[in-house]
Amino acid sequence: MANLDLTKYGITGTTEIVHNPSYEMLFEEETKPELTGYEKGQVTELGAVNVMTGVYTGRSPKDKYIVVDENSKDTVWWTSDEYKNDNHPMTEQTWSAVKDIAKKELCNKRLFVVDAFCGANKDTRMAIRFIVEVAWQAHFVTNMFIKPTAEELANFEPDFVVYNASKAKVENYKELGLNSETCVAFNITSKEQVIINTWYGGEMKKGMFSMMNYFLPLKGMASMHCSANTDKEGKNTAIFFGLSGTGKTTLSTDPKRLLIGDDEHGWDDNGVFNFEGGCYAKCINLSPEGEPEIYNAIKFGALVENVVMDPDTREFDFDDDSLAVNSRVGYPVEYIPNAELSGMSPSVPKTVIFLTADAYGVLPPISKLDKNQAMYYFVSGFTSKVAGTEIGVTEPVPTFSTCFGEPFLPLDPSVYAAMLADKVEKAGAKVYLVNTGWNGTGKRMKLSYTRAMVTAALTGEIEKSQFVTDPTFGVQVPTSIEGVPSELLIPENTWEDKAAYQASCKKLAASFVENFKKYTHMSAEVVAAGPKA
Repeated sequence: MANLDLTKYGITGTTEIVHNPSYEMLFEEETKPELTGYEKGQVTELGAVNVMTGVYTGRSPKDKYIVVDENSKDTVWWTSDEYKNDNHPMTEQTWSAVKDIAKKELCNKRLFVVDAFCGANKDTRMAIRFIVEVAWQAHFVTNMFIKPTAEELANFEPDFVVYNASKAKVENYKELGLNSETCVAFNITSKEQVIINTWYGGEMKKGMFSMMNYFLPLKGMASMHCSANTDKEGKNTAIFFGLSGTGKTTLSTDPKRLLIGDDEHGWDDNGVFNFEGGCYAKCINLSPEGEPEIYNAIKFGALVENVVMDPDTREFDFDDDSLAVNSRVGYPVEYIPNAELSGMSPSVPKTVIFLTADAYGVLPPISKLDKNQAMYYFVSGFTSKVAGTEIGVTEPVPTFSTCFGEPFLPLDPSVYAAMLADKVEKAGAKVYLVNTGWNGTGKRMKLSYTRAMVTAALTGEIEKSQFVTDPTFGVQVPTSIEGVPSELLIPENTWEDKAAYQASCKKLAASFVENFKKYTHMSAEVVAAGPKA
């Protein structure tokens, strides 16, 4: 600790450095009685600490920037007036200004420094140094990233440095041409991230995921927004794509299978590998009956965000969304009893599942895709933004998110699509589209039914069913799956008003067709695999 010199980062006057603190020290630091506001953690009856993140209970995509320089200008998939994304350009001068704001906030303070790895594959992992002034933010990254061994820590040299100045503000943001007093900025050349005026821990997690999405494909590896698990023998690995709220964490956390990771992975010639050392699960409506593995992970060492708690009994009310629909818990992956602690799969994936939450109520709850359909639906990335995952989203909004992870893609979508297509073909994997959203009843699909459908896909039992072709979307739909009412498998059966069903099908199909026009690089065969408007 004494040898850790932050002056090389422009941070001076540091009164003390708490380096890679233990869970016991973190608990003591984040629950100190003198702490106030968002810095203070609440001790809960389950042993975990509960914190509040203020107005930012999700990412702030309008405040995300990447510095434009010689390395990034021709490689980054920049936002444009025609096709907008979250990769907003920032000049080197503005970067210098916001980095100075962050450094000024961190100077002359008692700081926490966490050194960790992003990526279980030692050949391609990224060594990251997180510099923060808030104890629970150090706790957050301690849970979410891979902990170095004592030997690795002794020789740790960061590839990337994160400056978290959540207490600061970009007061002159208009002068700098920014969106607000909040700023989350990346410099690909100097390999640094600056966070200003947002307490949401996910900005650190998703920030490093975005950077892995930049660097790994340039090394020839697939980088994916997906969860992953495998069977107990390690022979049947599966990956689950999907945006926040579609079920990646829930469905991959299966007591009958080994969890590799719940959100972010790479895929090389040997299999998939986790980027993280922890899980970041949604807490809304969490129950010990519905999701026992996640519920039981909420104990000492876990960090809960924005969950309503009784001040007297210290009991959680997971059904209360008054603080945030996007309430979360972060915990080490080893808190899941059947986790694959190496973070590596022993086999290449044989099952690929695209998760979507269809607010139109017309996509089948599960369907099988051929090669061209798989690429079409992967690139389209149709889902509904679920309330709370981003600022301003208060109800499900139908949307398209390229490759099921557009907010985290610094490179052109064609790069990720081509890599996935190559990996799926070489592995001989089967691809399914699973709708965890709504149907004609206006109700969301029961988790128990979705689990039964996913299990049938993983075990191959689904192949014993008869399949019919959906007339609008062209996908193959099973007519029977054990444990699922057959009438739910065909969406039209759930609609009393058949004319309304047809209208919704046409509306969604037309949206697919219109959205896909921007992907001019895709082959005619892939374009033809889409819905018939």
